[in-house]
Amino acid sequence: MDKLTHYAKIIKQILREDGAHKPSHGEIEALLVFDDEHHSYQLMYVGWDRRRRVHGSIYHLRLQNDKIYIEEDTSNQPIAESLLEAGVPKDDIVLAFHAPDKRQFTEFAIA
Repeated sequence: MDKLTHYAKIIKQILREDGAHKPSHGEIEALLVFDDEHHSYQLMYVGWDRRRRVHGSIYHLRLQNDKIYIEEDTSNQPIAESLLEAGVPKDDIVLAFHAPDKRQFTEFAIA
């Protein structure tokens, strides 16, 4: 199995596991969005919390340049930790939600 296929499998498994946990309030659905053609993977919450509309990305990850780019992470449990636990090396994880000039100050890849 090539590296990107392996990483896609890991990402999908993590998103499925996290998506199985329904928010404790509101009528909110976890929505998984997997686009293998463009190597883009998301976990979104969609629904209503009383009168407030809920529609947003919890996680958005992309595979690019043989690395995992974390484009969005609004969770309480950083997905980078789950990726590390799954065996992905820090050098293959880019915290893309940080500006390129700030990534050097993280313990992860800069690009």
